[in-house]
Amino acid sequence: MIQLYNTLTRQKEAFVPIEPGVVKMYVCGPTVYNYIHIGNARSAIAFDTIRRYFEFRGYQVDYVSNFTDVDDKIIKAAKELAITPKEVADKFIAAFKKDTEKLNIEPATLNPRVMDHMADIIDFIAVLIEKEYAYQSGGDVYFRTRKFKDYGKLSGQSIDELEIGASQRTGVEQELKEDPLDFALWKGVKPGEIFWESPFGPGRPGWHIECSVMATKHLGDTIDIHGGGQDLEFPHHENEIAQSEAKTGHTFANYWLHNAFVTVGEQDEKMSKSLGNFVTAHELLEQVDPQVVRFFMATTQYRRPIRFTAVNLEEAKANLQKLRNTYDNLLFRQKDAQESLFEENAEDLKVLEEYRQKFQVAMDDDFNAANGITVVYELARFLNQYIEREKVSKEILNTGLEQFLETLGVFGITFQQAQLLDADIEALIAERNQARKEKNFAKSDEIRDNLKAQGILLEDTPQGVRWRYAHE
Repeated sequence: MIQLYNTLTRQKEAFVPIEPGVVKMYVCGPTVYNYIHIGNARSAIAFDTIRRYFEFRGYQVDYVSNFTDVDDKIIKAAKELAITPKEVADKFIAAFKKDTEKLNIEPATLNPRVMDHMADIIDFIAVLIEKEYAYQSGGDVYFRTRKFKDYGKLSGQSIDELEIGASQRTGVEQELKEDPLDFALWKGVKPGEIFWESPFGPGRPGWHIECSVMATKHLGDTIDIHGGGQDLEFPHHENEIAQSEAKTGHTFANYWLHNAFVTVGEQDEKMSKSLGNFVTAHELLEQVDPQVVRFFMATTQYRRPIRFTAVNLEEAKANLQKLRNTYDNLLFRQKDAQESLFEENAEDLKVLEEYRQKFQVAMDDDFNAANGITVVYELARFLNQYIEREKVSKEILNTGLEQFLETLGVFGITFQQAQLLDADIEALIAERNQARKEKNFAKSDEIRDNLKAQGILLEDTPQGVRWRYAHE
């Protein structure tokens, strides 16, 4: 049974879905005013890996991840670029989809946008006002934080400690509040800003209300899993719980999952746009093989921070290449694999099944990707040893290859079979073989170098010359 760490209870719990065989999962998506940095990409990769593992275990995953397309930063970017906020959002949503496609992140079941849910947001706020959990003031609408008795249960913060911090804030908004702890559900219109009409006056929604509305609309009043970055635990997710449960009277999410940060520098600072120490995924993916970036991030357990360095990327690249080589080796030995079954087949199949179970045990433990990929390395070692045997079975090769690709697929890593050599290159390989027989090693080396220049690497094995494409 899958065990996951629930931020709400601060302990690992057995995952029990609301509906058998189905996972209803909401993950906070990006605010689309710029390209995502690799810290944002880490969150998308982490929850995509979790989703893929649920699917590996046979679950149907209803995966909803939003785009925040109404926000102060988007309004600012629109003014700077002299375009509308919607055009800013459209541009960077397209960029997000392009970057995440390169990282082999599965498309969400649904990517709701705030602008498309304005009527739902207004209705949601109206219910909170009716239940006296919210009030209007100066064109804004605020949530009565103290009225929600369990406020602070996710982040573990007491209402008194929060009050001390909130009481230090100043400004017009603070003056409009009944209590310093109250937070905005609706913001009255400001000159020159985008707005929508509502019963509370023209304006736009606050940040926190958006996710509550879209999660409950598309997944129901209670969902299985709500996920996001560690930095969203407070106040964003805390506020989501308060306003959602105040409206519906039901538990908002049974399990809360939060991924750790990507860190940079000697002090392991959190990567963020506010600190100016970020690298955009858009830039990185132009310089580094996207599969290497995916592998680097997906093979760290989601609750552990990732240190972003050139050295760590190179290590991931080398490890990924070893796995690619295993894949190429398996394909090569299929050429002379035998249909007949051998006595040792049953034992080899048993070993493969043991690796499958070991992988499942590792990943069932709160999606421990580091332990999971270790099992994949062990599987690769077994398969590499198997293909060195004089005789190999198609059954073992096919079963091993399928299992190898399936477990790698959990991490979003896919390998494709290279195209067959054309007749000209086949002829060159034959010519090289003849040159070697005649001990004309200069000519043999020349042919090998010519093939290498075309991206074809040759390897001499006991089973004959094999080739593969050179990977960057």
